[in-house]
Amino acid sequence: MCAYFTSLKGKPTGIEFIDSTCIKVCHNICIPRHKAFSGIARRGKGTMGWFYGFKLHLIVNYQGEIVAAKVTTGNVHDTQPVEASAQGLTPVTCMAIKAKAISLWDRAILWKRFIIEIINDQLKNTSYIEHSSPRSMNAFMLNLLVGLVAYCLSRSQVN
Repeated sequence: MCAYFTSLKGKPTGIEFIDSTCIKVCHNICIPRHKAFSGIARRGKGTMGWFYGFKLHLIVNYQGEIVAAKVTTGNVHDTQPVEASAQGLTPVTCMAIKAKAISLWDRAILWKRFIIEIINDQLKNTSYIEHSSPRSMNAFMLNLLVGLVAYCLSRSQVN
């Protein structure tokens, strides 16, 4: 399945978007009783508050194809996986826009960032990578991989 996903991934185009999304494995109240991922999953903080689980880090080209994917525990900061997989790239962040220190080209590219937000939404709501209740790490990873492959296949059918 991993080899199949590798064959479906898109190619870098020079303009890539990087983002992470949280994958919750249980509700915050259930953390002390949760046994399936004890010792593996971690508490983390995302834009929607605290969660218990993992983070999926995606690199997507401007055509909406997944170029790279990495899963980390919930407590890993978003910049750590980016440093390893995006060397030589110049990041454009929202902080630079607030400071008005970026060019018009970078500002236009930043507006195209909705592409990766749509992909995260499709993976969570169409492929259900977060809404399953896996009983083991193997089941969790298989569900995540099936979701990524399903997204890549749906992209190839559109094109």
